[in-house]
Amino acid sequence: MQYISPIFRHVGRTTAVLAAGSALLTGCGAEPAPKASSDDPRSMLPDAVRTAGVLRVGSDLNYAPVEFKDPNGQAVGLDPEIAEAIGRQLGLKVQFVDTPFDKLVPGLHAKQYDVVMSALSDNRQRREGTDDNGTQVNPGVDFVDYFIAGTSILVKKGNPKSIATLDDLCGHTVALQRGTTQDAIVARQTAACDKRGKALTVKLFETDDQALAEVKAGRAVADLNDFPVAAYVAQQQDGGKTFEVASAQLQPGPYGIALPKESTALRDALAKALDRVIRSGEYDKILAKWNVSAGAAQNAVVNGGF
Repeated sequence: MQYISPIFRHVGRTTAVLAAGSALLTGCGAEPAPKASSDDPRSMLPDAVRTAGVLRVGSDLNYAPVEFKDPNGQAVGLDPEIAEAIGRQLGLKVQFVDTPFDKLVPGLHAKQYDVVMSALSDNRQRREGTDDNGTQVNPGVDFVDYFIAGTSILVKKGNPKSIATLDDLCGHTVALQRGTTQDAIVARQTAACDKRGKALTVKLFETDDQALAEVKAGRAVADLNDFPVAAYVAQQQDGGKTFEVASAQLQPGPYGIALPKESTALRDALAKALDRVIRSGEYDKILAKWNVSAGAAQNAVVNGGF
């Protein structure tokens, strides 16, 4: 977890809300907002969070431009800025806890932070806490959706293997970040390639940077990524000379802020705060800054993904 045609992962980090009549949301930040009222989202906060004055956010800060670290090690990008805007509405400071992507949901259930905001796609499997076989593996989470993104295929500049679709990956090797939406997409594509008699080899890595290094070195033909990230990498890495986006967006859907299912008060406060950020125009300014305006949500939606 861009620079896109309209968008509706790891992640990606990705899943759908518009079709469900949804809109989206996000949240956390610093500095108090104006006076509280009965309609103020601060009045909805759980006492423990309000007293602490801090919203702890689990995030894998290795996914520019959605979330990454600046030279001083501070969290920057789309998610941190939306989170801070929400935090201002709630009168909370935001503390990011850098965590590997596949450890984010387990850390949430272990109460290492209050929410997860990390280009995390809202989908039924994550909401229900099930694995690919439908077996319950954790209690599941609720989502507050705040942005829409699809998956893109990222290849070496010039696209030497003429990759344009998932079927074009058959007979080749791809590199991916473990535990992302793209991991699940490619797992399904592996079965499709097997039926065609052209095996798809998948290399999984802890970070997207490691997966990109495989593509750059020619050990994999492609990396699948959230569109904002794929576009950013294609434009920024080595001055745009190393990678290119080879596909239209696949399976667009919402990013969501994940919370434990029992955190209903915090969930609803985040949703109301995000709505305020969207209506204020600040949300649009943040998306424009990061060249991802096509992924804008119209309003906050709870559990809007497929």
